[in-house]
Amino acid sequence: MEAMNEKKSMPLLGDAFPKITVQTTHGIMILPDAFAGKWFVLFSHPADFTPVCTTEFVAFQKRYDRFKALNCELIGLSVDQVFSHIKWEEWIKDNLNVEILFPIIADTGIVAEKLGLIHPGKGTNTVRAVFVVDAKGIIRIILYYPQELGRNMDEILRAVEAMQISDANGVAMPANWPNNEIIGNHVIIPPAKDVKTAKERIEKSKKGEFECFDWWLCHKKL
Repeated sequence: MEAMNEKKSMPLLGDAFPKITVQTTHGIMILPDAFAGKWFVLFSHPADFTPVCTTEFVAFQKRYDRFKALNCELIGLSVDQVFSHIKWEEWIKDNLNVEILFPIIADTGIVAEKLGLIHPGKGTNTVRAVFVVDAKGIIRIILYYPQELGRNMDEILRAVEAMQISDANGVAMPANWPNNEIIGNHVIIPPAKDVKTAKERIEKSKKGEFECFDWWLCHKKL
């Protein structure tokens, strides 16, 4: 039992986001309490003043209003001092005319260790991790990218919106939603778990309540 507990060195999907006090460019914050009642995306980057990370921060900022419209905040992180974050923000504003409005964590390595952001096989800097946390402080999505690959922020936006719709309607979201190759912008009704429900699915589809390819693949428009 002890060995199993040791193996789980980082939070997993469905876990509560660990309570951490962090120094940020917006001052001291306690996570996840600082975003109580809101979703948030915590994303790590390898280092300030690096080219791929600079493109990512500009991309996140340009979509910040769209995240906020989903009741979702952004917070960055790297193992750099807060002074470095501030100077890098200034450089981005002066040279790219983009003002970074979300906070950036100045990590000493404690947060990176707790969240599993340093992968020895990819060097000593934090990888490009993404943690999507819901309004109850539960981790819903975890993504990892190597240092050499910048993230697709539109996909992260899509994922947040899709999870919120899934939660609100008790449905699942198809691949590439809302542009799925089979069912377009429809959502998926979770598969039946018993014979009675499976039969009812077919009957309900005949009445036009939703559409089914079979009892286990039914979908509807929201």
